[in-house]
Amino acid sequence: MFINCKEAAPQDLYKILIGSVVPRPIAWVSTIGKNGVTNLAPFSFFNCFGIDPPILAFAPGYKSISKQGSEVVREMKDTLRNIVDTNEFVINVVSAELGEQMNQCAAEYPPEVSEFGKVGVTAGKSTFVQAPRVVESPVNFECKLLQLIQHGNNNMVLGEIVAMHVDERVIGERGHIKNEELRAIGRMAGNWYTDTQNGNFELIRPSV
Repeated sequence: MFINCKEAAPQDLYKILIGSVVPRPIAWVSTIGKNGVTNLAPFSFFNCFGIDPPILAFAPGYKSISKQGSEVVREMKDTLRNIVDTNEFVINVVSAELGEQMNQCAAEYPPEVSEFGKVGVTAGKSTFVQAPRVVESPVNFECKLLQLIQHGNNNMVLGEIVAMHVDERVIGERGHIKNEELRAIGRMAGNWYTDTQNGNFELIRPSV
């Protein structure tokens, strides 16, 4: 099969990409809006892109895309809107025991609702940013917005890590992360995820 990306439908490209670029780590991103409401949402277009200084990037899509006459109207997701407004966010690592709570955050809650309370995780105080961190997560990265790259219907958020919170139980003697303790999960195609210790499992995306 040959696919000319300029001619293929975005949905067809999406199916190929999410099924072949696997497993994808999950950025469980916590933010706070100008109104003081906290937000927590997962994104699987995510990775690290530098170490000096340390940089993370993730790609939040739009909540909706519509046409009004000849103009394309793109509505930001709450996460992206909060980052644009505050220039701050926290990326929380999703361990296997937090998979269900992470999945519940994928539901489209109204902007005035905080996912922290809805899914039962603790909003902990960060050190250098206003956005809270997920206390139950074994690793939290406090980030300052470095750059927002927008191209077509895509967004890429580049963030510089200004602080890390790491649970002592996942750190080995030489300072390395112990995979068997972290048990980070990754995203596969469809409703499938993978546990670095126990293989693939399915989570059905919820609706509100």
